[in-house]
This record gives sequence, C-alpha cells and structure tokens, in this order.
Amino acid sequence: MLRLCLLAAQALRLAGAALLSPGSCAFEDSACGYEWDYAHLPWALHGEGHYISVDTSYEGEKAVLSSPELYSEEWSCIRLIYQIATTSETSPDPARLNLYLRQEGESFDRLLWSAKEPSDSWLIASLDLMNSTKKYKIVLEGEMGQDKSASIAVFEIKITPGYCIECDFEENHLCGFVNRWNPNVNWFVGGGNIRNSQSILPKDHTLNSELGHYMYVDSVYVKHFQEVAQLISPKTTAPMSGCLSFYYQLKQESSIVFTVYLRDTSGFYEEIWKTDSALSADWVLAEVDFNAPYPMEVIFEVAFNSARGGYVALDDISFSPVYCSNQTGTPFNPAQAACNFEEDLCNFYQDHKDGPGWSRVKVKRNVYRAGDHTTGFGYYLLANTKFTSQPGYIGRLYGPTLPGNLQFCLRFYYALYGFFKMSGTFAVYIFEENHVVQEKIWSVLDSPKGVWTQAEISFKKPMPCKVVFVSWCKSFWDCGLVALDDVSLSLGSCQAADLLLPNPGECTFEKDECVFTQKKRGRGSWHRRRGPTPTSYTGPKGDHTTGDTTCI
Repeated sequence: MLRLCLLAAQALRLAGAALLSPGSCAFEDSACGYEWDYAHLPWALHGEGHYISVDTSYEGEKAVLSSPELYSEEWSCIRLIYQIATTSETSPDPARLNLYLRQEGESFDRLLWSAKEPSDSWLIASLDLMNSTKKYKIVLEGEMGQDKSASIAVFEIKITPGYCIECDFEENHLCGFVNRWNPNVNWFVGGGNIRNSQSILPKDHTLNSELGHYMYVDSVYVKHFQEVAQLISPKTTAPMSGCLSFYYQLKQESSIVFTVYLRDTSGFYEEIWKTDSALSADWVLAEVDFNAPYPMEVIFEVAFNSARGGYVALDDISFSPVYCSNQTGTPFNPAQAACNFEEDLCNFYQDHKDGPGWSRVKVKRNVYRAGDHTTGFGYYLLANTKFTSQPGYIGRLYGPTLPGNLQFCLRFYYALYGFFKMSGTFAVYIFEENHVVQEKIWSVLDSPKGVWTQAEISFKKPMPCKVVFVSWCKSFWDCGLVALDDVSLSLGSCQAADLLLPNPGECTFEKDECVFTQKKRGRGSWHRRRGPTPTSYTGPKGDHTTGDTTCI
C-alpha cells in the first residue's frame, strides 16, 4: 500500500511538471533549464525546500539566473514567488531582486520589475508580458547590497498565457489577488469540499462543482456602519484596454453595495461598475469596458451596513482586448501631443486672431547662451520677440484635442530672458474645444534666467480639452523672451510616471545611477551632482533633465 501511495505521489508530481509551460519552474528536482552566470555568485538549489537561493556566504556583488530561450506570440503573465531576507532594514544599499526581459536582437535587457523590501514570508509578483514575435529569455538578478547577511530566494516561476488580472481562484496563490485585511469583514476562499470550510455556495462557476473554488465575503461579522471588504488584483504592468468580465452571486438582506474600482499608483480611485441587483440566485455575468493605459489595480469592494447585509461571491475574472460592445478600441496616443519643434510645430498651432506670437527659431550656442534643449543645435519656440513685444501682448500656442476622463502628465522645458518680474509671464491653461478658457493649471513664479527648466503638470478633465501655452508681455518696459521646447505628454499622473521603470539604457540620474556602474571611484570618477559645476565655464549651469537638479 505504501509503495502504491509513493508511486501515486510521484505520478502526480510528474503530471504537474508536465503541465508547466516553457519557462516555468517549481525548483523541486532541477532548475528546469535555468542557468546561472558563473562570472557571478552561484545560485543554490534546495530540492528539499523546493526553491533556489543566493546569499552572502560567498564574496560577490550579484547573482544572475537566465531562463532557456522562450517564444510566445500570445500575451503572457509571469508570476514570481520570492523572498528577500536581511538583518538590516535601513541599509543604504539593500539587497534587491530584479527581473529583466532579454529579447533577441536587442542590445540591452529591459527591466520589467524590481523589489528590495525584505519579508518574513514568501511574496508574489505578477508581471504582464506583451505579445511579441521575438524570442526572449527571462533574466533574474539578485543584488546582495551592503548587508553582510542577506539572502534572496525564488520559490517558483510560472509563465501562463493570458493576463495577470485574470483568475479562477483554483490555485493556492490566488493569481496574486490579495485581501485588504479588515478586523470584521474580509474576502475568503470558498469551495473545495473542505469540511471546515466557511463556503456558502454548493458549487463554483469554473468547474460547476463543490470541488471548485471562488472568493466570497459575508456580513456575519459586521459591527460598524459601512464596513468595507476589498479584493485587490495584481497591478497591471503594460498598457491594456478592452473588456473586463467576471461572475458573481449576491444575496442582499439589507443595504449592500458591490463596486469595482480602478486605482492608480498615486491612490486615485475611479468607479467603473456597480451592481444594480439585490438578489442573484445563480452566477451572473458582469462586463465592463476597461482602460488601463498606465499601471492600475482592479479593486472589488463590498460595503455592508449591518450583520444581516448578506454576501457576495466572485469567480472567473477574465479580460479580452476587444471592448464589451464588440468594438475594437483605438486608444489615444499621447505622442500626438508631443513636439521637439525640430521640423515643424507638429500638432500645435496658433490662432490667426492672436497673430504669430510664437516663432520657431534656431541660435548658435556658446558659453553665454544655450541652444535648444533637444540637441543644443536645433530649433525651439520663442515668444515675445522684438516684432511682437508690445504692452499687453499675449501669445497663445494651442495643443491638439485631448480626450476627456483620462489622467495626463504634461512635461515641457522653458527658459525666460529679460523680464524684471517673472511671475505670471508664462502660464499653461486648459481650454475647451471652442477655445473657451476653463482654468489656469500652471504659472511660472520664478526661474533662473536663460536656463532650460523642466515643468510638469498632472491634470484630468471630464470633457475633451486643449492645453494652451500663454506668454504675456505686461508692459513695454517689462517685456522679455519666453522659450519653449520638448513638450511631452504621458498617460497617468506625473507621480505615477516617475514610478515607471526606465527604458533599456536610459537614466536621468535623478534618484541613483540606475544600472550603470563604474569599476573604481577616485579623482577620475563620475559623481552625481546638483546645480552648476564648482568652477566657472567648466560645465552646465544645471542638469539637462530639469535644469537645476542632478547630473553626472
């Protein structure tokens, strides 16, 4: 009998291994084709614990683990179960685990994800991998930092077709969905034919069986008015738009509210769906158009008013790139509202009623005068020139129409010359499509003269609108020049955009040196600095990114 049990257990383990897709590994008996770089620290395979790890018992800075060559034309989800353990939580250079995408024919690895927070238990990360026709490898990099007793362990890597926000709740890690703990009401796993289960439904939706699983929240422990339970999806890591669908059951005995929100990285909530039924005796399909052009979390929230509120059950969350109305969406491309003015005004224009207030110019740079911001030798826009500097003069530059109900981050570079008082000489307004002013969203207060300075503005409007750059010549005696260059627009707030990982090979050096390294520090080393260089005429007045912060 014991022999039969052991054979059965081995058969189940082999069957599970056979079901793993290429690139997936549970690190039970092998590394599944993953190889470590012998030029760096070694990874140790722990078969008895089913994980692979690296620690500071060996001298070295990092360990690198590469997957076998992979290929998939479908959208995929990478789930990584890992743990970072350290003895010091305040180290200036903590241990870090990075995950890169190494695509065929690319010179740089693309950083998809990075984590440095230590924990006492396993954590799960979910990463969307967009469909591509190129072969690729997954590269894990463990940086040991300065902690003398740090370790990084990887329990499982699983690559599955589909989107990371999809889940049928049949696996024990719940696809990375997490419950926001509440002392009284929480989401629980139901089903599975477990005797001590608190499941409230006889069957799930996925398997239509008592063996299947689903998520549910019950009001039995509610103690206060408006008790809230939240189930939070993994954060999207790639732009997505289409139809989000799920199945739910709801039993309402008193006031209960079941709502679905989107939440961005800055904490902004947007309601996208709310139930309109008080009772559903069977599983009900819900569909809602879903647009996540920047990192978002989907939050399933249930609010109860009493212990007799009822319950809500949830199962089979799925996503389709086709909108629920079966119309393929054409998402807005923010590049339409960007311009470096090297060739023309792009999609920007001036109203003929205002006159040609902004001129596209090119100047020769020298130690006393900067060129354009893009290259130093190209074109930029200049307002309040000698042909238009007159008392009360206003120059307006209109941008293209932007869709409503989207969060935007507007960035641009400007420089001011010749003003005695700079306050109010340059501003950004939001206009309606018919050129009616809505509001001023930014205005210059003070700025170094003749230095390119970056400005960034986050805004969101319910209706279509235009961004308008306005220069103002207050009087003949106080009329200077306003220069504008490198206007860019991105989806999401500027704070959310700053959290995005840089493209391969890119670094602004605002926070750190990114993935760039130097072998030896000394008198001939590179140093991060703020502001001008120590000696006159030996370097820039400020950095290129913002004009007055950090450079190398």
